[in-house]
Amino acid sequence: MHQEKFVIPSRRGLRHNGTESKADSTTKKKVILVETILIVEDQEDVNLMLAEALANAGYKVKSCYTGLDGIKEIQLHPYDLILLDIMLPYKSGDEILKETRAMGETPVIIISAKDMVGTKIDMLKLGADDYITKPFDLGEVVARVESNLRRAHRQNQQSKVYRYKNLSLDDNTKHVTVDTAELDLTATEFMILELLVKNNGKVFTKANLYESIWNEEYLGDDNAVKTHISNLRTKLKKASPNEEYIETVWGLGYRLYKE
Repeated sequence: MHQEKFVIPSRRGLRHNGTESKADSTTKKKVILVETILIVEDQEDVNLMLAEALANAGYKVKSCYTGLDGIKEIQLHPYDLILLDIMLPYKSGDEILKETRAMGETPVIIISAKDMVGTKIDMLKLGADDYITKPFDLGEVVARVESNLRRAHRQNQQSKVYRYKNLSLDDNTKHVTVDTAELDLTATEFMILELLVKNNGKVFTKANLYESIWNEEYLGDDNAVKTHISNLRTKLKKASPNEEYIETVWGLGYRLYKE
């Protein structure tokens, strides 16, 4: 059995007790989100090679080795891009691609030993954004990842403002307003709210939130998540006393209230 783990660069400025560092409390910190890539590839040596190359390029990487683990991961966590093999145990790559496309527009790059033109066309018609044939050059893979992410970012610029009830979140300026009042959020509070708003209706466990925001493995200490959620709720309640935004799903986690 393969052990799945995150390969992640370090992040400074966030303490584990749920507070910002002193520097962050006195200055407005620029929010920098590390792009996250999921690799679904059953060959361990290929998977590890891709993970190392992408981590060295500055990405946060998650590896899965079966199709079943891959689709579960896609359903539970948001990813900026997916590298997907076709021939996978328990669930094929084309099945995963179909289900991924039903959930959203996350860029998907197929990596496969199948080099027939017909297979490439079929996968592109199913919704793949790119197709790389094995054996491949790691430099080319990283370049293709960068290219697809740039394209996705340009498309996202067209709808950069996310709206929920009377709340607006601008992904470019990092401003959040409720009606006409701008909220004064910390970087961490903004990232939590951004994750919830961009994935409206999806339940995030405390582990999901912690690993997405802090970029570290969740070890069961939920104080940081609970503190920031509480602070965020307080600021939202102050801005709009009669409105509810963040719902606690008991035994599971948090999500936005259904509109």
